Amino acid sequence: MTDPAQFYNAQLKEHQAILLTLKNKLNLSSTLRLAVFIGIAIGLYFTFGNWIFFMGILLLGIGAFVVLVTRHSKLRYDRDITEKLIAINETELRVKNRDYHDLPTGSSYQDGLHFYSQDIDLFGRGSFFQYLNRTALDSGSSVLAGLLKENVIADISEKQKAIQELSKLPEWRQHFSAVASLVHTEVSVTTVTKWLATYKAFIPKGTKIGTRVFSILSIIAIALYFLGFIHGGLVIGWFVIGLAIVGRFVKKINLLSSHTGKIQSTFDQYYKLLALLEEQEFVSSMLSRKRTQIITTSQKASQVVHTFSKHLDALDQRMNILVGIFTNGLFLRDLAIVSDMEMWIDTHHKEVAQWFEVIAFFDAYNSLGNYGFNHPSHTYPEITDTQNTIQAIGTTHPLLNPETAILNDITIDREQFFIITGANMAGKSTFLRTVALQIVMSNIGLPVCAKNASYTPIKLITSMRTTDSLTDDESYFFSELKRLKFIVDEIKKDRYFIILDEILKGTNSTDKAIGSRKFVDKLVHSKSTGIIATHDLSLCEASDDLPQVKNYYFDARIENDELYFDYTFKEGICQNMNASFLLKKMKIVD
Repeated sequence: MTDPAQFYNAQLKEHQAILLTLKNKLNLSSTLRLAVFIGIAIGLYFTFGNWIFFMGILLLGIGAFVVLVTRHSKLRYDRDITEKLIAINETELRVKNRDYHDLPTGSSYQDGLHFYSQDIDLFGRGSFFQYLNRTALDSGSSVLAGLLKENVIADISEKQKAIQELSKLPEWRQHFSAVASLVHTEVSVTTVTKWLATYKAFIPKGTKIGTRVFSILSIIAIALYFLGFIHGGLVIGWFVIGLAIVGRFVKKINLLSSHTGKIQSTFDQYYKLLALLEEQEFVSSMLSRKRTQIITTSQKASQVVHTFSKHLDALDQRMNILVGIFTNGLFLRDLAIVSDMEMWIDTHHKEVAQWFEVIAFFDAYNSLGNYGFNHPSHTYPEITDTQNTIQAIGTTHPLLNPETAILNDITIDREQFFIITGANMAGKSTFLRTVALQIVMSNIGLPVCAKNASYTPIKLITSMRTTDSLTDDESYFFSELKRLKFIVDEIKKDRYFIILDEILKGTNSTDKAIGSRKFVDKLVHSKSTGIIATHDLSLCEASDDLPQVKNYYFDARIENDELYFDYTFKEGICQNMNASFLLKKMKIVD
């Protein structure tokens, strides 16, 4: 079993050494480019007037300089990738030490009306998403958030195998993430795919052939001029005609260029991501199916996207005055490029959305695989179809420090309800969130924080953090009633594991006791399963009448005028409450 910390430290050391080498090569490359430029300038100065030598030095110099610039760009890209790999490994070492609060919080994915996300700290500062997420793309982040919120129980074994396979490919995952992190876009991928789907061509059909004919005639005219057969004025006139032809479309081309300039980085990096997926074989059925979506065409998806990336880059070069004026006047360059782009869009725009979706999927699943790799002591729940809904040995919340966290066991059967009592701060709410998050993680296919676990899949619904709404002019009690109504409506449609933290907090104790008992009766007879935490000991009497209900508690004890918690899940009813003690201890009351 690979130790994550050892792996990250080894990778960090390796990439730091590579980065030092690349920086030295870049410095040498810059010096060499400068030397070649100076050499060309000197050569041109001394051969000025000698047409043959002057043109020979100019052409050879330009060729050499282009080669050096290309090589320098490659070195810079390798440097950027290496810097990203270093950052990735540094992040993993920090997160291993519980330092992750500077990572994206996922707050934009919060939804107070969701089945459970608001109650179990799924998003926000200190959330599970912040701890889990390693996506490099906005689209991948959205897919990951969607997986956490989708609340489906299908194909869990397939999901587990996919995550297990990716967990064993740490270097490939890191390379994928490093490449993805170099994508810099001003617009979302969704906007890009919509633009491609709705794009209206404005270059007439047949323009591509016309630009080739015009280019051939330009070359012939230039050759005839140098051979002395035609006057230079004819070449200039032909050049002006070329500019006039391009000028008819210049406004639309400028508008197109302004749009494509914002998406160039996306296609430049996405073709590299597609190439990584094409090169990597996957065994698990889920990953294999996803990969197949980018290799079923006659031409590799990476090559197709790379072609469009080159078109975008070529169009961007029109901003160079020399390129923009001379190549358009002689070769109708802008028309040729836009014609190629429009033919590409017409042929491939439907495929692009699918290819980009596959990239987002792997970006999201890389985070899941990374979690599996980082937690070798966690266990993938055995997926069963037995009377036990959850059976977990030695479980705790994954965000708690594993060195100090108290482990608990839980076994809850189908259609069974636990009523949990306990002193304040004794661990009830943490336990509820532990069970809830374990269900969410299990449904996604992640390993859970337990020594051993089996699980009969079930959807989750919670009510733990109801708030009032000043905007909607709702009282706390009415907000809670709406949440309970939501639960009642949902359990009519499907099986749910229900987790409630204190029912009917917004009303008086007598009314609360009566209403809570009636609600428990309704839940039990709905054939749901779940856990209810309460301070109302009278609710525990439900176990006397309903065999499906069992009582558990978290205890606290007072010794030498100090309060102690063992955070241990026990069967029975809590007898020790601590509110009065804490009020006195903190000198709030006498």
